[in-house]
Amino acid sequence: MSARLPVAGLVVAVLTLAAACTAGGPTPGGPTPAGSAVGPATGSRATPRVTSQTTPPRTAPPSSVGTAQRARLDAALRDAAWRDDLAAARALVERGADVDAKDDTQQSAYLIAASEGRLGLLRLALAHGARVDDKDSWNGTALIRAAERGHAAVVGELLRAGIDRDHVNRIGYQAVHEAVWLGRDTQRYVDTVRVLVAGGAELVRRSRDEQLTPLEMARERGFDRLTGVLVRATSDKPVADLDAALLAAAARGDADGVALALRAGADLEARDGHRRTALLLASTGDHVETARVLVAMGADPDALDDRHDTPWLVTGVTGSVAMLEVLLPAGPDLTIRNRYGGVSVIPASERGHVDYVRRVVTTGIDVDHVNDLGWTALLEAVLLGDGGERHQQIVRILLDAGADRAIADKDGVTALEHARQKWYAAIARILEAD
Repeated sequence: MSARLPVAGLVVAVLTLAAACTAGGPTPGGPTPAGSAVGPATGSRATPRVTSQTTPPRTAPPSSVGTAQRARLDAALRDAAWRDDLAAARALVERGADVDAKDDTQQSAYLIAASEGRLGLLRLALAHGARVDDKDSWNGTALIRAAERGHAAVVGELLRAGIDRDHVNRIGYQAVHEAVWLGRDTQRYVDTVRVLVAGGAELVRRSRDEQLTPLEMARERGFDRLTGVLVRATSDKPVADLDAALLAAAARGDADGVALALRAGADLEARDGHRRTALLLASTGDHVETARVLVAMGADPDALDDRHDTPWLVTGVTGSVAMLEVLLPAGPDLTIRNRYGGVSVIPASERGHVDYVRRVVTTGIDVDHVNDLGWTALLEAVLLGDGGERHQQIVRILLDAGADRAIADKDGVTALEHARQKWYAAIARILEAD
């Protein structure tokens, strides 16, 4: 299979990218300077087959803001979007900045958030009345801009917001065309195409000039991974029990199977006999690619099974930092307790998951939470740990994160006293230090 572009396709691609650069637009995956135009972009949609998480009610900017002041606020909001300054953007929106207001290159804060992969800013824009199908200077939607850059989470957010998933921009590309033709054969683009598959994007339309389907584009570019995704997406046969197919695919880590089941209409929150969702099964198996598709499509990170586990809680048991990072954008409830009354940092500390504890203490989780046994993460690291290097590191991390070493268990015994009783001299020295 040749990675060489056909002559017609090469000419179009070169002209497209040259035009984008002339307009200040991006090269695929590359940075975009503030104030520049982003293109090409396009997107489309029919009714999505999955539901999104609850979003705040959309609000319009205050009408009392004068024209000149509004223009200044709008420009400042676009600058904040380029900088990825969510706090400043939120304050500007509260003062009356318009998330859809464009500069002379047809950039708005909403469109910038999509092309630059700013998920928080995108959610802010959508919550404040962004015109979901608004177009840029290439007659492209936010979906095409995000797909071109390989922003799978943003693509999922836009699909769930109801964007036109099959819109064709002025150079004849849909979002899926741009993800393949202007993308790379990397994980981020594999994720992006899978999310487009899951969201029901059309997969067989030919591009205007090259007259290639997305699959033919992937083959022409020599993109083996994207070819595999698209071959399966366009050739798999329908199954009778979609929910069962979704759960089985999630359990075995079959990200393509998950995308296809969702595309066909499977319930994103379907449960198995133990009330486990697809995301919980993926989290339990540490199937990160599968979880990325599910989270992008809006899967609930707090769905409880019959053992009172959730996708988020399970990460404390597995110690998977990669899964933690996948779930954080879904906004998991860090206070949900497992069947022992603990939050995720407690089992992680007990099991010696150093990297996980180091990361999770930065999320705002309560490092002094006391479970039903009367133990904190610090107490469990001493009581149920082995006193070795991993648990020594965890004790240091917890203390540096502000853990209270004076908290005692139900018998009034502190972590230091337990360390001394267990002859964990190194941990005792750490706990004795000021």
